[in-house]
Amino acid sequence: MSSDELSGKYDDLGNSSGIEMSWAMKAMDHATVHYNLISSVDASRLRLTQTDDKIYQQFRAQFPDLNTALLIEDDLKTPEAKEKWRNFCESFKEEIADYNMGTLLRLNCEGDYTPENTTLSIRTQFLAIEIARNKEGLNSCLLRNKSLQDVVKNQQTDKEEADTRNS
Repeated sequence: MSSDELSGKYDDLGNSSGIEMSWAMKAMDHATVHYNLISSVDASRLRLTQTDDKIYQQFRAQFPDLNTALLIEDDLKTPEAKEKWRNFCESFKEEIADYNMGTLLRLNCEGDYTPENTTLSIRTQFLAIEIARNKEGLNSCLLRNKSLQDVVKNQQTDKEEADTRNS
């Protein structure tokens, strides 16, 4: 069911647990794909949309001091922040598919999607913040961390294999 279909039938849906579960599963799948992507490639060269440059320029023009490395809930959810974000997101209504669809967003760019490091946002917020993190090199630490973890894992495997051969 598309977001347009859902929005037209919203009053009829109420708080259907099936719809909430479907959304949660879709959001978690998206989060998993996103994290695997940004931790597997140089995120500073990654494009999330065809309009990354425009989104980034408008985001930084409207939120020049927002610390995207470490967000706090107030950056997104105070009444003042909500109004500012609403205006920003509405400006992309025609350019970003499902621009106001709910999604998961990492608060600390150095961490994974965990209950402590994740908040709900809308798709345009997610894109603006993650595009900024990519362009500003903030997500690059994830690839470095993964590479270091792979080296340690390979060393442990090599040691275990050597121990097995020597015993």
